[in-house]
Amino acid sequence: MQDPLADALTRIRNAQMIRRADVLVPASKLISAVCDVLSHEGYIGKFEEDNSQAPRRFLRVELRYHNGEAVVRELRRVSRSGLRCYVSCADLPRVRHGLGVSVISTNRGVMSDRVARSAGLGGEVLCSVF
Repeated sequence: MQDPLADALTRIRNAQMIRRADVLVPASKLISAVCDVLSHEGYIGKFEEDNSQAPRRFLRVELRYHNGEAVVRELRRVSRSGLRCYVSCADLPRVRHGLGVSVISTNRGVMSDRVARSAGLGGEVLCSVF
């Protein structure tokens, strides 16, 4: 697998399209940090490590719905292995005029664009969510 974060985002997107209650994604520190940001922003429910498939580590992510519709309408990987996307604090992207969230990897950890903007930090734009 070349890009585990892209795989995790695709699993979440596909599971929401078929209205699953939860989904298993491969576990890593980066994916856990991105899930933490998405959970704090209200796009997904809680997530926890699942050890049912012993040697491999997975995270069980609870998906959220509102009136039968998926909370996540668009989930897109921005910076990828073939084309990295780094931005300064002044150039942090606004997703749908501030209605969505960009997940940024900074030198102080993974955070949403709002938190990075208020802290005056730039970094790598991992994904955008609306």
